[in-house]
Amino acid sequence: MRRFWAAITVLAALTAIAAGPAAAQTPGFGRYSPKAQFDRSVTTSQYVAMRDGVRLAVSVTRPAAANGQPAPGKFPVLWTGTLSIARPGVTEPGQAANTIGYGGIPGLARHGYVIVQVARRGNGPSFGPRRGYNDRSEAYDAYEIIDWAATQPWSTGKVGVYGCSNTGDAAMHAITMANPNLKAAFSGCFSFEKYDGFLRGGIFANWGTGPERTLEQDMSNTPVQGDEAKVLLRQAAESHVGQPPLAAMWRGMPYRDSWTDATRSRFWAEGSAASYLPQMQRSGTALYIQGGWRDDLRAQGLVAYANMPGSRIIIGPWGHCQNDDFNLLAEIHRFFDQHLKGVNTGLSAQDPIHYFTVNGGWKSSKTWPVAGATATRYHLTMGVEGPVLAPRQGGADTRFTVRYDVDCPSRPNRGDGLLTGAPPCPLVHAGPHFASGVLTRDTEVTGDAVADLWISSTATDGNIFVYLEDVSPDGTVTPVTDARLKASLRKVSAPRYKNFGLPWHRAYAEDAAPLRTGTPERMTFAFLPASHIFKAGHRIQISVAGADYRERDRQTGNGPQVTIHNSADRASAVILPVMAAR
Repeated sequence: MRRFWAAITVLAALTAIAAGPAAAQTPGFGRYSPKAQFDRSVTTSQYVAMRDGVRLAVSVTRPAAANGQPAPGKFPVLWTGTLSIARPGVTEPGQAANTIGYGGIPGLARHGYVIVQVARRGNGPSFGPRRGYNDRSEAYDAYEIIDWAATQPWSTGKVGVYGCSNTGDAAMHAITMANPNLKAAFSGCFSFEKYDGFLRGGIFANWGTGPERTLEQDMSNTPVQGDEAKVLLRQAAESHVGQPPLAAMWRGMPYRDSWTDATRSRFWAEGSAASYLPQMQRSGTALYIQGGWRDDLRAQGLVAYANMPGSRIIIGPWGHCQNDDFNLLAEIHRFFDQHLKGVNTGLSAQDPIHYFTVNGGWKSSKTWPVAGATATRYHLTMGVEGPVLAPRQGGADTRFTVRYDVDCPSRPNRGDGLLTGAPPCPLVHAGPHFASGVLTRDTEVTGDAVADLWISSTATDGNIFVYLEDVSPDGTVTPVTDARLKASLRKVSAPRYKNFGLPWHRAYAEDAAPLRTGTPERMTFAFLPASHIFKAGHRIQISVAGADYRERDRQTGNGPQVTIHNSADRASAVILPVMAAR
């Protein structure tokens, strides 16, 4: 047994050789801070009519003179398609938002920008109704808003768009319209392919479904100027009544080609920026993407990066639309100065990828996957003392009974379903845990891991969840990333865009194939990308489960028995991108 564990330890050491990517010692990265040209700004609001007469609420924040009046001159425009508008008034010196994230963007008015905030149709004080969510109606609105912003007397005609989460999706859809006035977009934590963003692996889990607001909640929004009595706001709120309930809409579309009467379309296609990739590639719009290793949409950002030539991406150790103590605003400012003002910020001379390695710090790369990563196979096997993560195939099959009562008592927003990224606590009793031997040296995993399992079940379908975890010497388990797939949607297909050669599941209705009781079937599916150093003295662990507490429609009762096969011709394994040692 001692020799067996030694072999595992040697594997960890031998898979860390050669050189990795450069540390991110790039001048100006996260530190761009030119002096402000103005010390205050002024915000006004109004309605702008679209092609069909629907009025969208728009707030405009402009640089202001000492008397609080808009400063003369023309400025580039930064706009966002969101769910509300900014309050009117003058922001005096010292009153600007003290934040280094997206919330600080209105403060760029002091640096010579006009900030336009647009409540998308069906939301806030804008009229509606909302048709879908990031649908073509909103994309057409975006084209008209860009034209409007480019032709205002205070505009240079150069327009940028920004957003994160649903507003990040809106920014991506704005690019799909290929408006020549849209020069740059900074977009974070969005769904490039909406099915994979909302039903990753065909499983409705851990993601929001958009706003579902009552009339009273809509009435709490800021009205446009001149409507202080909220007469128009009430009319707008009443026009939102009866909008398609998005949660029910998602549930009614289990396959990528599902039709929904709510929008009279196959909405996963209509609502995906990926469906309009040729238009995006021809748009000429510069794109900077933000993601986070604890955000469930990080793979979406990387795929968008791969398919948009000349784009940039930053991925930090963050959750959804977070940037912690990193000055993301500096990068946003730097990017827009480069593309809307023609300032040489040094951005184009630097690597297009900046990413944070957990336990390792910031690094940069010219490519993804990064140079120096080796696909290393770790087998899920049953050893003498239990499940083991082994360097070679061997041992027996592993059987477990699916538990639907899995929970995570420490989750911060328990019960609302809006949980992103790896679980904040491990699933202790949900299934088997396959642990490596103790690592004799630091081992970095950076890139896209793959689960390659042979599964059989006493049920005809089921969800399979696989977790990559870091186990410290005291037994503390830290989730790194996860993969998931509905067994009936296991068919692997070729996507219509670049996806780093990872297994992709078309998940059309005709692709669904039930399991045959007791018959092994191969399930190959990708983990969300990660960059993590497993420290010496720790173990690498793979856990497998048939349910996750983040599932929206988790089953109840007694679960089926699942077998993870491990014979010579049906060897279950995970493939980890192990970085060569520095």
